[in-house]
Amino acid sequence: MTTHDGDKLTAGYHLLDPLADVRRPGDADCDVYLTGTVFLDIIFTGLDSAPVRGTESWARGMGSSPGGVANMATALARLGLRTSLAAAFGDDHYGDYCRDALDHGEGIDLSLSRTIPGWHSPVTVSMAYEGERTMVSHGHEAPPPEEPAPSCPPPARAAVASLVPGRGQEWVAEAARRGSRVFADVGWDDTGRWDPADLTDLEHCEAFLPNAEEAMRYTRTDCPRAAARALSDLVPLAVVTLGSEGAYAVDGRTGETAEVPAISVEALDPTGAGDVFVAGFVTGTLAGWPLADRLAFAGLTAALSVQEFGGSLSAPGWVEIAAWWQHARAYDDQPARALRRYAFLDRLLPAAARPWPLRRAVPTIGFRQA
Repeated sequence: MTTHDGDKLTAGYHLLDPLADVRRPGDADCDVYLTGTVFLDIIFTGLDSAPVRGTESWARGMGSSPGGVANMATALARLGLRTSLAAAFGDDHYGDYCRDALDHGEGIDLSLSRTIPGWHSPVTVSMAYEGERTMVSHGHEAPPPEEPAPSCPPPARAAVASLVPGRGQEWVAEAARRGSRVFADVGWDDTGRWDPADLTDLEHCEAFLPNAEEAMRYTRTDCPRAAARALSDLVPLAVVTLGSEGAYAVDGRTGETAEVPAISVEALDPTGAGDVFVAGFVTGTLAGWPLADRLAFAGLTAALSVQEFGGSLSAPGWVEIAAWWQHARAYDDQPARALRRYAFLDRLLPAAARPWPLRRAVPTIGFRQA
């Protein structure tokens, strides 16, 4: 496991350990394990509108960062969780850049990842405008074994899985058997079936976190809250994100429900916001927080992420969260209800060292270090 001290504590992201109160001698070194595809994300910013066919558009800004599953891994690591990622990396410059950014830049354990000679890294170009994004991706499947995940995942408090309709992933069941609490999201079902029976790994999961559209399609309902209640019959904890309305959760074991409104922010780029939401919810769950606090914290971290461009680069750490909370209490740009909802942050946060709003660096490849 990669250590989280010394030069790994970059940019103040690990000022506190959210699991300090629940750690015990003999616990697993890894807090969260995940696997998937790492993309090199190239993000064009400063576009006034979507590109128009037959014309050339100039962007006022550009950045690059690891993307794909790296968005989730980075969000978890910046919240202080000891994160292990199994992924394939190309032996090209893109792969070197992504590996270095995740290992040395974020302190993510990559010991279960592999570098594939002669395989080029998948690439996504993202164009952000009007709070939305358009993406173009290119890549080839990694040569066998295609799945970078080891057949036996490491001992971990939790695992995060992206469910694939119609295809089970052996490592998910094994992680659950080994005591990991499995949190799952899901992508768009290109088959159009939207049959919950196709989500074979759901039986191994503690929590399922789809968005409202996905939840309603899987449950054949026309209300996301009804969808969450229906999903709680299939998985212990169903969490449905409601976009600008916030999020709603149902604990099928206790019958408890929680709904938290979204924080009002200026959205620049939604890339990776769903991953950041899951990371925030996982953090609060492992720390043993009440359901409503977990939901609020996840929504807050996602809201902070959309104020920045890029996926992994936009994930907030504790410094950013503390700066927002300090600002929110000093100014009246958030409803009083929201401030009451986030009062639990007082017992968690370090003193903010920088003013709000924060602007994180947007690094890119190609520059030589001095």
